[in-house]
Amino acid sequence: MMFTVAIDGPAAAGKGTISKAVAAHYGFAHLDTGLLYRAVGAKVLAGADPVVAAQTLQSSDLNTADLRTHDVAQVASQVAVNAAVRDALVTFQRDFARRDGGAVLDGRDIGTVICPDAPAKLFVTASAECRAARRHKELRERGDDISADQVLADVIARDKRDAERATAPMLAADDAIVIDTSDMTIAQAVAAAVAYIDVRRT
Repeated sequence: MMFTVAIDGPAAAGKGTISKAVAAHYGFAHLDTGLLYRAVGAKVLAGADPVVAAQTLQSSDLNTADLRTHDVAQVASQVAVNAAVRDALVTFQRDFARRDGGAVLDGRDIGTVICPDAPAKLFVTASAECRAARRHKELRERGDDISADQVLADVIARDKRDAERATAPMLAADDAIVIDTSDMTIAQAVAAAVAYIDVRRT
């Protein structure tokens, strides 16, 4: 059985948490496509060419410990505007989406570019202030010394890059359900996602 769930949205909106919960609920495989770009970003920080890094990416590169740092996130957003980098990673993502047993992919352009025919599409969002507060708490807990104002500025700048890039800009697919998690608990957001997907699976 092949069933693809495409979940898009901006940074720190909760799409990763929802995606993992949805995958666990249905027994589907899960791919955080942002990790692909973070892995490329980490290679770029180490001196690699962005396109070469994307073309030679291995599954093992997604398991390194430094992919969640602030610096890697910033470079990942920058390399993601490179059309050649995105093209190099498309095949990896589409192959994952077509796997037997079902798949959940989360990112920025899953429902619009990677899996436009996915039967279930969600766009998870929240206010910039809410997302920045979440991200700042996460970074501080990891030991990153960064101010809340800087995180908010970074979130706003990243949203602008993601939404305005020429190739595969971040936007909700026309047939996606939008879930705003600003005032929702994780349980409420997951329940909303599952309720929608249940309908799409019938």
